[in-house]
Amino acid sequence: MRGSLFGPRVLLRRLREVMAEPISAQERLDKIVVTIAANMVAEVCSVYVLRADNVLELFATEGLNRESVHKAALMVGQGLVGQIAAEAQLLNLPDAQVHPAFSYIPGLGEEAYHSFLGVPILRAGRTLGVLVVQNRARKHYSEEEEEALQTTAMVIAEMIASGELASLSATESAGLDLARPMHLEGVALSDGVGLGYVVLHEPRVVVTDLIAEDPEAEIRRLEQAIANLRLSVDDMIERGEVAHHGEHRDVLEAYRMFAYDRGWVRRMEEAIVRSGLTAEAAVERVQSDTRARMMRQTDPYLRERLHDFDDLTFRLLRELMGKADKPPELPRDAIIVARNMGAAELLDYDRTKVRGLVLEEGAATSHVAIVARALNIATVGQVQNAVTLAESGDAIIVDGETGLVHLRPPADVEHAYAEKVRFRARRQERFRRLRNKPSVTRDGVEISLLVNAGLLFDLPHLDESGADGIGLFRTELQFMIASAFPRMGEQQQLYSKILDGAAGRPVTFRSLDIGGDKVLPYLSRSVHEENPAMGWRAIRLGLDRPVILRTQIRALLKASAGRELRLMFPMVSQVAEYTAARALVEREQRFLAGHGYEPPSTVRLGAMVEVPALLFELDALLEAVDFVSVGSNDLFQFMFAADRGNGMIGDRFDVLSPSFLKALRTIAATAAAKGKTATLCGEMAGKPLTAMALIGVGFRSISMTPASVGPVKAMVRSVDVAALEAFLSEAIETSTAPTLRPVLEEYALANDVPLS
Repeated sequence: MRGSLFGPRVLLRRLREVMAEPISAQERLDKIVVTIAANMVAEVCSVYVLRADNVLELFATEGLNRESVHKAALMVGQGLVGQIAAEAQLLNLPDAQVHPAFSYIPGLGEEAYHSFLGVPILRAGRTLGVLVVQNRARKHYSEEEEEALQTTAMVIAEMIASGELASLSATESAGLDLARPMHLEGVALSDGVGLGYVVLHEPRVVVTDLIAEDPEAEIRRLEQAIANLRLSVDDMIERGEVAHHGEHRDVLEAYRMFAYDRGWVRRMEEAIVRSGLTAEAAVERVQSDTRARMMRQTDPYLRERLHDFDDLTFRLLRELMGKADKPPELPRDAIIVARNMGAAELLDYDRTKVRGLVLEEGAATSHVAIVARALNIATVGQVQNAVTLAESGDAIIVDGETGLVHLRPPADVEHAYAEKVRFRARRQERFRRLRNKPSVTRDGVEISLLVNAGLLFDLPHLDESGADGIGLFRTELQFMIASAFPRMGEQQQLYSKILDGAAGRPVTFRSLDIGGDKVLPYLSRSVHEENPAMGWRAIRLGLDRPVILRTQIRALLKASAGRELRLMFPMVSQVAEYTAARALVEREQRFLAGHGYEPPSTVRLGAMVEVPALLFELDALLEAVDFVSVGSNDLFQFMFAADRGNGMIGDRFDVLSPSFLKALRTIAATAAAKGKTATLCGEMAGKPLTAMALIGVGFRSISMTPASVGPVKAMVRSVDVAALEAFLSEAIETSTAPTLRPVLEEYALANDVPLS
């Protein structure tokens, strides 16, 4: 049973012959279990495949009752086979019947067998089934036998993943896990509905050649590929723009540690020597085993490192297979599926073909989500295991309204969503007809509807939506998609083009709002922040690094020559911060005047109200500023001490709570009393119901995504402000409910105010 007559290499060669035969899937699987049993001198060999309903179905057996194939089944966690599937670890037992998890299926005939060796069938760390051998004699299987069975499981994993076995299941409605329709839940990041086909952002490299003809040559190939990989990682880390120290450098050093991990390399070399695998198959085998272990970890740091390990493995596979790192070709209707990505990476794709984006990570305020909204790409984030579950070319639907993703949807779901897309198109056409109509309420109150923007390609949305101007131009997006700090000339050129495109309509620029979750890789950060959203960011960073802020201010002043400049500062916590920022503007104005530059016709400076402390300095603030803008996203999360990116509490509090509406009413009323404009530019402005509440508490200027202008304008033209203010004022003062959402929905219904 040893030497050339036995072992993974011999077994793989025999299996390769079986795989090449022109026979049916069931015949092939039946031959595989016979071959394994004969090679390992086992009396029983069985294959269980994981179905979509979390049941392990017997698909083939040699030695047990073949009448039970496609009839016998176990739940994940039930019996020894179920335990292997649940824990993704092998079991090697000399007497299985004394194990506490032992149970047997009546009629299968396995109660006569004592020794048991079972291994999970893994692909990309995911359990697809279980492969088992058994013998009557009580014995402990050798390491070589364990290795042989684990290696064989890789062949069966490819059969399952290819869909070859999908038609064999007796429970047809359950299907197999990888081929079945899947309904995945996430968090809506960008509105819209996208129907199309999966394009993996980092496409999985498919290993087809498993058996090594010359193990020593495979070792040399692996060593060379690892050397090249390490050189590329070193080069990435030492490259000029990221060479300095900081938090990002620590992340990259941890990444480099993986690349130089001797244990990782040793496991791959052992897989080649002991199992006779090719270098590619050894890399995939070690990745699958490691991923299965790491996915069971509860430590979030270790789970996070899994992404680094996956990325490194894919780089090594591409190095071995000579595949270039270039974006894949896109179908006409592409849905990008990724663990995560940066804003620049999304912009690398042909935007005319991208219909949707699905992320395993991502939050509403992440860079890529902001850019996706600017591009009107339906986006859903925090979709667990999306990359593992999806295959390139799979049909997929992304619902950016509800946060749902339908992978390989059945025909009825596809038809329903196709009709939903047609309905949205008809609705958008109805809104387009409102484009040139005034945004005036039924009782004659004018409401200024503005759009949020951040890049040049946002400009056409101004005319398409019929908006009155840009209420928030996020200047940081230019910095986020650049590989180094944009020079003053580059900034000036962008700001000038934005003002040209606005064609006289007001544009309110927000000074650089970086820090928090918006980390620029080329900006040195020497201190790790436990809570970056409340740390060194926005105006705080700008005042501490005045060269950055002064450069931006000078670029804005020069771009606005002869025109109005509206500039506001984010994350102001006290009036003194605004005063210091205003002094920098005045200094730059004096500098440009002294050097003969044409000044702006008017300079209007404002502050964003996002920090609750500023509510208690409103009178002083409104004496100092020309206008204020409420950043409802941050103000809301700071008021309720609720991180919006935290799924555990994301839905616990509502922006339509009486307390939050009272705070907003105070801001609007104080600004009106001082004769200053107050605009709200958070997500709250983009939904007709919440926008109606903003009008009800006194706001007459709101800024939103371009796609929201039409629905909000339809609401505005149907509402009576006087009646709404009276109704909402009473509700705010008398209600003890955590939210006024149901009350406002009833009001809209009773008064024929459209909310969609």
